[in-house]
Amino acid sequence: MPRWFHRTLAFLLFAPVAPAWAAIPVYGYKVVHAWPHDTAAYTEGLFYKDGHLYESTGQVGESTVRKVALETGEVLQRHRLPRQYFGEGIVDWKGRMVQLTWQSGTGFVYDLASFTPQKTFSYPGEGWALTRDDRQLYMSDGTAELRVLDPETLAEVRRIQVTADGVPVTHLNELEWVDGEIYANVWLTDRIARIDPASGHVVGWIDLSGLFDISQLPNPVDDVLNGIAWDAAGKRLFVTGKCWPRLFEIRLVRRADR
Repeated sequence: MPRWFHRTLAFLLFAPVAPAWAAIPVYGYKVVHAWPHDTAAYTEGLFYKDGHLYESTGQVGESTVRKVALETGEVLQRHRLPRQYFGEGIVDWKGRMVQLTWQSGTGFVYDLASFTPQKTFSYPGEGWALTRDDRQLYMSDGTAELRVLDPETLAEVRRIQVTADGVPVTHLNELEWVDGEIYANVWLTDRIARIDPASGHVVGWIDLSGLFDISQLPNPVDDVLNGIAWDAAGKRLFVTGKCWPRLFEIRLVRRADR
C-alpha cells in the first residue's frame, strides 16, 4: 500500500479486534535461513514455483513483475507495468500469471514463461493480493472479505467473510495457499492470519514480531511485513517485507502463551 499511511492508523483500526486474537492459537517462528532480497522491491505479491520466486512490486511509475533467484536475490526476468499502474498481488494459473493493480480496477494476464502481456481484465474496488487452490483464485481487497474468482474468466463467483471469534478482520493483504489454509498478512501488523477457506474463520495467528527491525529502513512507517510464499514440495515457508534486505525461511512454533 502507499507510503502516506501511518502505523498509528493501524493501532486505532485493530484495537477492537485484539480481544479476538487472544482466544485463537498463536504461533511463533524459528528462522531456518535468511536469503537476500532486493531493497528496491516494494513487495506486493509473492509466490514460489519450480525453484524460483515470482514477485510483484508496487509504487506508481516503479511497479514490476519479476522472476527472482531464491539463493542470491538476483532478478532473472522483469516486466515493468505502464507508469500509471500501482502493481499488487500475483498468482500463477496454468502457464499464466495474473496480476492486480491497486486502485485502477485493472488486472493483467501474462504468459508465465515470457512475461508477455496477454490480456487485461476489470474488477470493482481495490486490488490487493491473489492466491489459489487447484480450482479457483482468491483475492483480497483491503476489507474483511476475500473474493473467489473463476480462474479462466476472472469473474467474481462469491465472497468469504473473514472473522476472528466473530469479529471481522480487515486489511487482509498478501495471500498464500498453504496446505488447505489461506495465509494472509494483516497490513500494518506483524501478524499473519491462518484462514479456513470454507468458513472464513481465523484458525490461527502467526506472530512475526522481532523477525526484522524495520527501524533500520529508510521508510519504516511503510516498509512493513508483506509477502508470503510456500514451497509445497519442500514444505518451506518464506516471508519478507516491503524493501526488506532479507527474505526469511521460517518454521512455525506453537506458543504456549496466547
